[in-house]
Amino acid sequence: MAQLRQEADPGEAGLDPEALGRLDRHFAGLVEAGRLPGFLVSVARGGRVVHLATHGLRDIAAGLPVEADTLWRVYSMTKPVTAVAALLLVEEGRLSLDDPVADHLPAFADPRVYVSGSGSDVKTRPAAGPILVRHLLTHTSGLTFGFYHAHPVDALYRAAGLESSVPPGADLAETIEVYASLPLQFEPGTEWNYSVASNVLGRVIEVVSGQPLDAFFAERIFRPLGMTDAGFHVTDAQAPRLSEMYGEKEGGGGIEPIPGLPLRGRPRFLSGSGGMVCTAHDYHRFMELLRRRGELDGVRLLAPETVDLMTRNHLPGGADLRAFGSRPAHDEPGNEGVGFGFNCSVVIDPSRTQAPSGLGAYGWSGVATTTFWVDPGRDLTVQFMTQVRPRTSHMVFRDLKRLVHEALTGGTPVTGRRGA
Repeated sequence: MAQLRQEADPGEAGLDPEALGRLDRHFAGLVEAGRLPGFLVSVARGGRVVHLATHGLRDIAAGLPVEADTLWRVYSMTKPVTAVAALLLVEEGRLSLDDPVADHLPAFADPRVYVSGSGSDVKTRPAAGPILVRHLLTHTSGLTFGFYHAHPVDALYRAAGLESSVPPGADLAETIEVYASLPLQFEPGTEWNYSVASNVLGRVIEVVSGQPLDAFFAERIFRPLGMTDAGFHVTDAQAPRLSEMYGEKEGGGGIEPIPGLPLRGRPRFLSGSGGMVCTAHDYHRFMELLRRRGELDGVRLLAPETVDLMTRNHLPGGADLRAFGSRPAHDEPGNEGVGFGFNCSVVIDPSRTQAPSGLGAYGWSGVATTTFWVDPGRDLTVQFMTQVRPRTSHMVFRDLKRLVHEALTGGTPVTGRRGA
């Protein structure tokens, strides 16, 4: 078991220790106010951790503290890992970004697009073109989520048992067949809608590689990068380190325990959208792979140009996410000035973002209030871990970005060998 540790002095890395103290006190205040159970935050510059703080509890009832080796459900922070998995196969020539998904998943051979109506009166037409692998990576496929309650196709997902994105008891292959039986919201490649696309991509990876998704992740990503605790479930030995899951109480008034992603025993459904559990050390290793453009500690998984492609805006017409503002999304701290790459947001105009951001900074967040970003221009990586599902969007991510950027004083990033 590896554990994240502070490796360098923040002042030497161009970060103000007093400002970082304000960051810690701000989030500690949320813990004391009963809005968070506990948290971990890490900031690295030049690949070395210069600030690491934990506060509060991973299990309130048991009185167990958040520690550096606490395990977290990262939910949608799984998606960038799924993108890397797919790109490994692209580089090997076993998959192409322009492959029709139906080449690998025949159920998607004849997609239909929503035209009008609702429920049993929905009218559809044949799609003008196929769903491509790149549409899955960029969430421009026309797929959706059942829990949005924003479009008639969302209701069709719920009617098909997809309120939580997977029919009860189904595995990944069975779930994909249900997705393929439903109409698309729009013509593939023309709009953006955050969706179940990463689950479809996960199944593509399984078919192309001939391995279950968890086995492929473990063999090709987790073990090479030294992500020693990462996986789709926890062992008996890991279980005591797993953070409990909490949700905001209805009407405010703090948080309460809620069911989280089941992690005891290998799950039947392997979610490329949100099935991962890991420690802060594990996700730091993954962020470093991206920051270093595909290589970490002498292990190269992807070519630099491939990581550049992943972290470039791919939205239709070069638009930002606000252009698709009528569609639901959980990207924080807002969509203005933010584009989308392969399963990650990308800052394309820092002057328009709702929180301080560097041009080209990329990352993503999870529904349990976890987040990360990599800022290439500042040689900076940041992650925040807790386990709270909010009822509505709150200011945690926006405040985190503001407080980190307030701590930046310039200077030369610390470089050298990492001990993590």
